[in-house]
Amino acid sequence: MSFRKTLLMLLAASTIAASAFAQTTTTGTVTTQTTSPPIGLASSETIQVNLTNTASNSSSGTAASCAGTVAFLTASGATIGSASSFTATSGQTASVSLPFAKSGATGTRTEIRAVVSVTFTSDVPCSITSSLETYDTTTGVTHVYLANGNAAGAYGAPGGQGGGPGGH
Repeated sequence: MSFRKTLLMLLAASTIAASAFAQTTTTGTVTTQTTSPPIGLASSETIQVNLTNTASNSSSGTAASCAGTVAFLTASGATIGSASSFTATSGQTASVSLPFAKSGATGTRTEIRAVVSVTFTSDVPCSITSSLETYDTTTGVTHVYLANGNAAGAYGAPGGQGGGPGGH
């Protein structure tokens, strides 16, 4: 067999092996962590993260459920208080908020960012869509609204039915 044919056969075999590896199913749990951009928060405002599980219950009867935490951080990266836990079943929205008065900031304005951690469990449908907003604490009028939709990145968790990013 020529060197060229041998090389082509090895390349084909390695491609097939790589394809088989890429199709394996993730088992256990995977936790993802994403962060929002810094958002200015005035003394009259509250910042809130909203997380909706858009996954349906599986055809095998497994209930859709997303669980995780939301933490708010100062401009220096220090966590404000402790992270708040959330759980969202199919179609349910969970919200976590922080009023300026509890931010520990002095003065009339500070920069805050949110860190969202979501734990995906194999075979449990979870698809998170998220938004971040600031609103007037007294009137409820929204000042800033950012949404990432149903995708990885920004400040929400990656989507994917079946318990993991991208549908694993």
